[in-house]
Amino acid sequence: MTAEEWYEQGNAHRKQSQWHEAINCYIKAIELDPDSPAVEAKQMLDDIMAFYCKDMYNP
Repeated sequence: MTAEEWYEQGNAHRKQSQWHEAINCYIKAIELDPDSPAVEAKQMLDDIMAFYCKDMYNP
């Protein structure tokens, strides 16, 4: 899959509130393309998870 496809798959998971799956897809997109929009999307989810789920998520 391409970085764009991983990014889009991450967006689909995010819309279904599947946070960890979305983050994993974004990570794969970033590995393929460090300038991917997945960088910003992953950072956004990291911030949300760190704020709302402090006990479940520890980056």
